[in-house]
Amino acid sequence: MGGVLWAGPVWAGPVWVETFTGLRMDRFAKLVRVVGERGGEGPGGGRPWCLPLADRVLLVAVYYRTNLTMRQLAPLFGVSPATVCRVIQRLGPLLALEPAPRPVADVDRLWIVDGTLIPVRDRSVGASSRNCRFSANVQVVIDADTRLVVASARPAPGNKADAHVWRESGLPATAAGTTVIADGAYLGTGLIVPHRKRAGRPLLRGQQEDNAEHRRVRARVEHSFARMKNWKILRDCRQKGDGLHHAVQAVAIMHNLAVTR
Repeated sequence: MGGVLWAGPVWAGPVWVETFTGLRMDRFAKLVRVVGERGGEGPGGGRPWCLPLADRVLLVAVYYRTNLTMRQLAPLFGVSPATVCRVIQRLGPLLALEPAPRPVADVDRLWIVDGTLIPVRDRSVGASSRNCRFSANVQVVIDADTRLVVASARPAPGNKADAHVWRESGLPATAAGTTVIADGAYLGTGLIVPHRKRAGRPLLRGQQEDNAEHRRVRARVEHSFARMKNWKILRDCRQKGDGLHHAVQAVAIMHNLAVTR
């Protein structure tokens, strides 16, 4: 059975890629190259894949972008649902962010961290949370200048506070030597947070101005979350186990490719 989506060099290929992944063809080609360098073709010696590497990467990207079921994706690529599942399980972990580069001496860098709740189906990953759904808390760090995602933590149950998740995430070690700002939920973590208004002690004018500038800069991470959630896997993740972690990492790298000029 022939599929209707492909990433080949024929006239329709770029149309499918840009429509169903949100990536320009040159960015998608870079994504395919990265997956290939990380072993996307497999160790060899076994039964060959029925789809070329570019089409398999397209399948995974379309899955994360549209959140279609595997039974819905199968006829689009002319394969079986079982093959779709195997492709996602094989290539999903390869679409991961590279470790953030270490800070360069004498170069000021500003990162922003925040957590977002992602609805999940796996009860071992999520928990009932304040969005009235079963969710996971995912911490994401972006570069304030480039708006690129530089790191993300493994998902934590959605009922855990952001400050608690931050401390246990391993991100503090990644951000060592870099100035990081966050909202008031990260009080006591050593990050730069807004001034708190206490009972009977209004904020000084300078503190109010600091908070206004803090909000203006920190809004960039909210904008990044909004762009990342154009990949609908982050609106209702049906993956189990490490599936959500792999999805967040994959969406982060595709988000970075999409916003890079």
